[in-house]
Amino acid sequence: MNEKGVLVVLSGPSGAGKGTICKALLEKEDFWLSVSATTRSPRNGEIDGKNYFFLTKDKFEEEIANNRFLEYAEVYGNYYGTPKEHVMEVIDSGRDVILEIDIQGALKVKENYPGGVFIFILPPSMEELRNRIIGRGSETPESLMIRFKSAYHEINYVSKYNYAVVNDTVENAVKKIQSIVAAEKCRVDRIKEEILDSKEGLIHEQLYD
Repeated sequence: MNEKGVLVVLSGPSGAGKGTICKALLEKEDFWLSVSATTRSPRNGEIDGKNYFFLTKDKFEEEIANNRFLEYAEVYGNYYGTPKEHVMEVIDSGRDVILEIDIQGALKVKENYPGGVFIFILPPSMEELRNRIIGRGSETPESLMIRFKSAYHEINYVSKYNYAVVNDTVENAVKKIQSIVAAEKCRVDRIKEEILDSKEGLIHEQLYD
């Protein structure tokens, strides 16, 4: 029996560093990065199937009707979603999948695939989060306040997740996530078929040894 892969879902407030952590994980582990589908037009240099799966609005709505997304949302007139089929195929092949997504999307994925590993990325402190947002250099005082208030509110969702990882340094955060995934792969409810196969094999050896 081939061991299935694990779906790892990373979320956190803006400025917590989940994108950086995701990139670092991909450099260290053989994760498959989930590719989203969208109805928006491809931008210069974007490749269908690599950056996004580019679908027509009619096709996307057909996929919604057929329950083929783990989650989806409409943003500024365009649909975005996580195709279920592609994720399940990779997981069934034994490879781990990583999905970096906003909190609302992650909670929808949890409804549709509760067997995933849901990890909330936290900043070391709210002051550090504020400094990181400022450090981007793209915020006005007004937008900074909006983002900071939004992040403060989003942290309340941490209890909906399986794990919380404080991003004090990217290296430490990556090591913690690697440990979480390794531990998850040892959970009895994930490997019960392998345990049963091993048990049957042991009984067979005892009977015919």
